[in-house]
Amino acid sequence: MHTLGSLVLALQVQDGAAPLAAGSRDLIAIITQATVINQAVLAILALLSIMSWAIILAKSLSYRKVADQSAKFLDVFRKSSKFSEVQAVCASLPASPLVGVFQAGYAELNAQFRHTAQPQSANPSGPPPRPTLKSLAAVDRALLRAATVEINKLEKRVPFLATVASVAPFIGLFGTVVGITIAFQRIGTTGSTNLAVVGPGISEALIATAAGLFAAIPAVLAYNHFSTRVKLFAAEMDDFSLEFLNIAERNFT
Repeated sequence: MHTLGSLVLALQVQDGAAPLAAGSRDLIAIITQATVINQAVLAILALLSIMSWAIILAKSLSYRKVADQSAKFLDVFRKSSKFSEVQAVCASLPASPLVGVFQAGYAELNAQFRHTAQPQSANPSGPPPRPTLKSLAAVDRALLRAATVEINKLEKRVPFLATVASVAPFIGLFGTVVGITIAFQRIGTTGSTNLAVVGPGISEALIATAAGLFAAIPAVLAYNHFSTRVKLFAAEMDDFSLEFLNIAERNFT
């Protein structure tokens, strides 16, 4: 009985696999026999889908690296007693947007220190003069400019996903309209509503619609996810800028 049950199960699996393989062959046949317009529509949607998935994978890896390096940078920044110590580790954490913000603020600090430095000859026997900031607002502006640059870097290629999410369904709809038009044209030519006559055009229409959704759905999901991540990175840069300004105000004003 066990052997008989195994044989029946194997036959059922084979019967289920056969229609699946036949369906895949039918789908390929429909695509190869489609009109040039529908083939062009499917090719465009396939290209958009490939480009979207390439951006999704690249951004996922990039944002993971950004988050890891930003956490390491903040740990170093909060443990260091001097900005020069933080500057020394910036080269090893290039992916973090906080590095760009810090370097902009640090460069502005040094520029103001050089501008307001007093000559040592004025008091040769005393300690070196304490560096002072001329304008804390200028440091704030430098941090804001750097944050804007870093946000633009993080958002690079992400709007393309929104474009695909918006355009792909309409491209698929165009293929659907073409397929339905061909189906009605065949009905008018043959005078028959037999499925053998109208079926190919309807199949092309449905495939174009499915291809448009296949390209659009992952793109819109990824766009919303990445937009949220960019907002979190921007908020992190804002918090870091305020922390930088507080330290600069305590020590150099």
